[in-house]
Amino acid sequence: MFGFGKPKGLVGLDIGSSSVKAVELKRRGAGYELVNLGIEPLGQDTVVDGAIMDALSVSSAIEKIFMESKIKTRNVATSVSGHSVIVKRITVAAATEEELYSQIPYEAQQHIPFDMADVNLSYQPLGPAVSGPGTDVMLVAVKREKILNHTNVLSQAARTPTVVDYDGFAVFNAFEVNYDVAPDQLVALLNIGASIMNIVIGRGGTPLFTRDVSVGGNQYTDTLQKELDLSFDDAEKLKQGKEVPNIAPDAKTQHLRSVSEILMLEIQKTFDFFRQTTSTENIQRIFAAGGTAKIEGLVDQLKEEFNIPVELINPFQKVNVGPNFDPNFVNDIAPRMAVAVGLALRSFD
Repeated sequence: MFGFGKPKGLVGLDIGSSSVKAVELKRRGAGYELVNLGIEPLGQDTVVDGAIMDALSVSSAIEKIFMESKIKTRNVATSVSGHSVIVKRITVAAATEEELYSQIPYEAQQHIPFDMADVNLSYQPLGPAVSGPGTDVMLVAVKREKILNHTNVLSQAARTPTVVDYDGFAVFNAFEVNYDVAPDQLVALLNIGASIMNIVIGRGGTPLFTRDVSVGGNQYTDTLQKELDLSFDDAEKLKQGKEVPNIAPDAKTQHLRSVSEILMLEIQKTFDFFRQTTSTENIQRIFAAGGTAKIEGLVDQLKEEFNIPVELINPFQKVNVGPNFDPNFVNDIAPRMAVAVGLALRSFD
């Protein structure tokens, strides 16, 4: 999205609310091979709603991943999402690249609720307008302070920020490489993290609509803490399916389901808004990524609610994972690594 130079190689680095994830890939024939993989947990409130609150802890986690995984590449692609990021599909009255380039600043002012002096702006032409003359464009604006929040931490960890992307687009990239979906099929990707859920609706390799919702895994933890009178650590363990002393395994079920219902409501609102503003067609498949996507019963609840196929995204499905990696570990963390894989793929743009 925002490039700062032409990289020779890139490490995809996803700075999430609960952990930092790193992935490095290389070309292998027509496909890709996993070169490096790392994940390091972050403490509570280190990153809040996508904003890095404790830069020292995050830079230390980055340095630890690079050291323990023996990653020598210093160029990094990272990503952002949340309220400081605006992604909109718009139609611009322009037929050529030159016309588009000159029109974008004016069009952006009409669609971006921030002062233009405070944002970094990027756009991607999507082709001739679906209705009427002009060109459809995916417009992206991010507050500069949001980008600096990430790039300063990377510099502090002695890494070079080369690309800043949007979390939802990174997941879409990872999905496109790993899944063969009919070009006319309308799919929804849900990247459900600890504090933010990115929803991307797309078809035929093109994202059509995005929305970020401030809901995620932290709400499950908060609810378990409150309802079962647990510490944060015990609530996290219970949420992840681990045993907690004096708590019956099924004590969490109704509480997890009640939070999942909040997610369902937000997803349904997003689908309804998409149908009202973009396309009257129905979503045909849902793919879920992020650590929270593995919450007990969530995938089944999504199937039940929307009555369409739902599956977890495996961003390594078509990536060659060599003998240096424990396949069980890679399989276990796969849904959490979708953003990092999508960012690592930016090496091959």
